[in-house]
Order: sequence, then C-alpha cells, then structure tokens
Amino acid sequence: MSVQEQIEALRDELREHNYNYYVQDNPTISDFEFDVKLKQLQELEAKHPEFYDASSPTLRVGGAITKNFETVAHEHRMYSLENSYSKEDLLDWETRIKKMVDGAISYTCELKYDGASISLTYEKGKLLKAVTRGDGFQGDNVTANIKTIKSVPLQLKGDYPEKFDIRGEIVLPFEGFIKMNEERIEIGEEPYRNPRNTASGSLKLQDSSEVAKRPLECLLYNITGNNLNIKTQSESLEKARSWGFKVPEIAKEVNSMDAVLEFIAHWDVHRHDLPYETDGVVIKVNDLQQQEELGYTAKAPRWAMAYKFKAEQVSTRLNEITYQVGRTGAITPVANLEPVELAGTTVKRASLHNADQIEKLDIREGDMVFVEKGGEIIPKIIAVDLSQRPADSQPTQYITQCPECNTELVRQEGEAQHYCPNYNGCKPQIIGRIQHFISRKAMDIDGLGGETVALLVNAGLISNYSDLYELTLEDVLPLERMAQKSAENLLNGIQASKDVPFERVLFALGIRYVGETVAKKLVKHYKTIGALASATIIDLVTVDEIGARIAESVTDFFQTPTNIEIVERLTRFGVQMEISAEKLANQTNKLAGQAFVVSGVFHLVSRNELKKLIEDNGGKVSSSISSKTNYVVAGDNMGPSKKEKAETLGVLIISEQDFLNMID
Repeated sequence: MSVQEQIEALRDELREHNYNYYVQDNPTISDFEFDVKLKQLQELEAKHPEFYDASSPTLRVGGAITKNFETVAHEHRMYSLENSYSKEDLLDWETRIKKMVDGAISYTCELKYDGASISLTYEKGKLLKAVTRGDGFQGDNVTANIKTIKSVPLQLKGDYPEKFDIRGEIVLPFEGFIKMNEERIEIGEEPYRNPRNTASGSLKLQDSSEVAKRPLECLLYNITGNNLNIKTQSESLEKARSWGFKVPEIAKEVNSMDAVLEFIAHWDVHRHDLPYETDGVVIKVNDLQQQEELGYTAKAPRWAMAYKFKAEQVSTRLNEITYQVGRTGAITPVANLEPVELAGTTVKRASLHNADQIEKLDIREGDMVFVEKGGEIIPKIIAVDLSQRPADSQPTQYITQCPECNTELVRQEGEAQHYCPNYNGCKPQIIGRIQHFISRKAMDIDGLGGETVALLVNAGLISNYSDLYELTLEDVLPLERMAQKSAENLLNGIQASKDVPFERVLFALGIRYVGETVAKKLVKHYKTIGALASATIIDLVTVDEIGARIAESVTDFFQTPTNIEIVERLTRFGVQMEISAEKLANQTNKLAGQAFVVSGVFHLVSRNELKKLIEDNGGKVSSSISSKTNYVVAGDNMGPSKKEKAETLGVLIISEQDFLNMID
C-alpha cells in the first residue's frame, strides 16, 4: 500500500470509530488502539505534509452535531487533548515543550474525570449559556438542562471578569448512579450501563425537569477568555473556586516530571476511592504565558497532556468474522463477539483491521480471545487463548470477493488493506461518497443524514451526489419514516446548499487527498472550477503545498467522464463553482512565500487574529524559528532564547504595528 493510501485508510477508519463512539454510542475498538492508530497517522502526516487534510481525524477533534438543540459556535474553540500511556511519552512531551519556551517549567497535575464536556459562558457574573463540546467548533445549547445542576452557579461572587468561558465535565457520582439504578430495577426497567454515558445522555433530554431529577455534578477546570488577569493554571483554579464554581480539590503544582510521575502512581491506585469515574491525569504547563507561547496544533494544545490509566481486560468467544466496505473501497474485517461486560459497557464487536492483523494473531472463528478497553472507550482484541482453541479449528481464509458486490478484491504489494475496485457499482462506496458530500464540513445539508442517503440509493432515486438536486417531494415522501415536514426540510436543505462557498464544494466532491485545507489552496489559486479542471499536473505542483500525488489525483478526477458530467450538472443546478467576490476582496498575495513566527503578548490584535491576517494575505505561520523563517512578529515578553535564535539566523524581528503596516 502506498503512503497516500495508508493515510487515507487510517483516516477513514478513525472517522468511523469517531462516529461509532460519539454519534452511535457503539464503540468498536479500544481507546488505546484508537490512540495508537491516531499516532501512526500523525507520524505519517508529519513525514508527508503534501497529503495534509484539514478534515483528518488528527486535526480534528472527534464528534457530530445533533439537531435536537440549537447549534451554537464556541467563541473559543474546545480542543481535545493528546494522550500518553507511559513515562517515555511524558518525557518526550517535556523535551518538545522545553525546546519551544524559555525558562523553568512547572506543571499542574489534575485528575481526568470521565464525564460529558461542557463550556459555560458567564457575562457580568451571570450564566449566559451552556454548550456541549460538539465537534470543538460548535455544540448544542443545553443551558436549560445545565441550570438544573445545583453545582453550577447561576450568579457568581467576588472579582470575576466581565465575560469568560469556563470548561469542565458533567459527571454522575457513583452514589447517585447506584441509587438511580436501584430505582429503575424496582419499577422493572433496565439499569443504566455506566455513569459517563448516563451523564452524557442526560444533557440530551428534551425535558429539563427530567434532568433536574438526576444527581449530576459539574466539575470545572479551565478558564478561557480575554483580559482575565490570571498568570497560572493553579491560580485560575483558585480564582474559579472563589467565584463559586465546584473545582476538584485534587490538583497539585509540581516542578519536575518525577513529581508528575509520583502523582500519577499515587492516583492510579487511590482513584478507586474517589466518588467519580476517572480515567487518567491531565498535566498542564502551569504558566499561562508559556501556554500562549506553546500554542496549539490543529487538534490539541501543546501545553497539556493526558496520561491514561491502564486498560481493563476480559475474555470472550469470537463467533464470526464479517467484512465491511468503506467509502474508498477499503475492506475492514470485524470480529463479532459473544457479548461481554467490560468497563461498564457491553462489547459485541471489535475491528480486526486487515488480513495481516488476522494472520499475526492467528485469529479464528470459535476462538476465546482477550479483549481490552483502554480508557474505557473502544475495544480491541489483543490475543487468542490458544489453550481453549477447538481441535477442529481451521485458519481464517480472508475473503477474495467484495461482500457487497462480489467484485474480485485487489491488494497491491505492500498494502495493508484489500480494496474493492468497483468504484461506480459498489453500493457502500456510492453511499459513502454521497454521505461525505452532505457532511457538515462539506455541503452541510440540513434534514439529510447518512441513513436517508442509504434509503435514497437503495430505492434507486440517486446514484451520485448530483442526483440530489433533482429530487422532488413525490420522490422522498414514500421513504421509510419520511413525513411531509421532514421531506420538505430535506428538499429545503438541498436548495440551501447551493449557497455553500466554493472551497467547501470542492472538498465535498471527494477528490482523493483534497481535504479542507488543500481545497482552500486550490480555490484561492484557480478561483473557478473550470480553471482547476483545465490545470495540468505541472500547473498544479506550482501551487503552494500541492505535491505530485495531489496533482495526479486532481487531474485524474477531472479526466473521468462520469466526474465531468457530475460537475457540469452541479454547475447547472446552481451550486457555487467559483470564489465569491467578497472572499476574493479579503484575500491578497502580499505575503506570498513569506514565513512568520508569532511570539509574545500583543495589544493591537490578538495572537489568533495575527495568524489569520498572515494566512489571509498569503503567508505561512510556523511554530518555531528556523532558517526558513522570514519574520518574527514580537510582542511583549518574547522569550530571550527565541530572540537570540532569530538574531543568530538573521531573521528580521518586527513589532505588531510593523506587521500591520506591511499588509495595510
């Protein structure tokens, strides 16, 4: 398998696991296995930046938005945390951050509570809104439900800021969870599986009076906002307590990684004495100025790391191996297990990944297998109990034909995955491409979900995404569970998608290796679909960050007659196939070819605004100074080592006013 295909296969698999866990509440692999795959993908992407895709699971924090509550954009994005499982992981993290900031580093150690993430916004001391994490950029407004939780203050006390966000977890203490289950059993209802899922489900209840009956608590741990006048994370915890928030008392400021490891070792044992579920320790750089200097990757803060406690294990029987077909045609074998209780949930399935993994484990139907759930999330088969293997057991023979369309599978030398090459005739692939087209970061068609796409394809109403724009009320009303109102909403959503900007349309087309960022680069350069379709490989590789494989993929797409016809139909239907005049006016190439590092504290514009201005004017933002850096935009308190390195390399140091003058 080529590097590009490895990356694409990993992305598809991780997206599916994200969907299973966050949307379906039906995890299929362990948290540890998920993170191993995520790290593998991160390493491949770091070595091959030409395949960068802003929709990658590595950048992305996992989760989809439900439509039951008003969708609200987070003023300050909610990031995920990078996970670690060993002393070596933490020492590697420490080495990385010490290269990026000046001075001694102290850390705060806090327990990682296993609940539902929430962001509370306060203005003038009053709770303004409460929003779930969602996908990190936007979530559900659940203010009415959160107000029923007694540990959430509705009015603050003390010297609180004018406006700020505070983040934390909605948790269900063990004592309350046990009491709820006793009451359910008494009235003959099924008990809830675990406190975490019950807390998360509580936030989705439509009736806030029902939420009020549940003994939920809100544990807060992070303050976000502007002009907060707070210098350290430990100070922020004390401030939050003084304002009336429930902040866990178990938090410790330490000055070395040895002390961090002592904290972890203690709580790995004593966490079982706590009233809440915990699955690890969060370690943060304590100094907020150093946090600002370290900044963020596209997915996570560089200044924080989550250490996950060791996974639980059980054994169960593997009843059957089945095979799934992904959007790209990749085949994934799935272990169907005898249901078993593990870390508070019932495990029925686990991914076997590919033929090599099956061969490596020598896993067979009928085997007793050991299943692990790292972080109490997603199950993974880690070994076979050979002592219990049936005498008549036969080695697993990997399938040779697609389980959906019977096409002969292909597997090139060196590839991990088998593929079905029936691009236009294999239903899961067709459905998957249309599902990608309608997804939130693509066309975001309200009223149209993945299940409805499958119904439309199976009913013969659509065979590609351009067919969506010819659907009528008479077409969709006969579909299962489709009422008049929902049918009208679906058609209105399709109509509204004609206003989606060109860069998202290009991403929605599903051209291999063209993620959100690549789509934006191509749109900025070519401006119309016609110009892009006419570009040669030689033309394309001259565009910033477009490598040969991306260029080949783009030209292959526009040389395929079926794709040309689909694009022409979309254009006729009124889908945006050129950059808008307004967006064009806000973008320039004044800084083309220039690389910037932003360091220090700024007053005229925020650090994020500075970075956006650089990118909007064609420049690149880097996190560290190198010989390729053209300018360092320096604010107050710029670290002396950065200044020294810039001077040594002859990099020009400019003020924020100097920079603003450059683009004026």
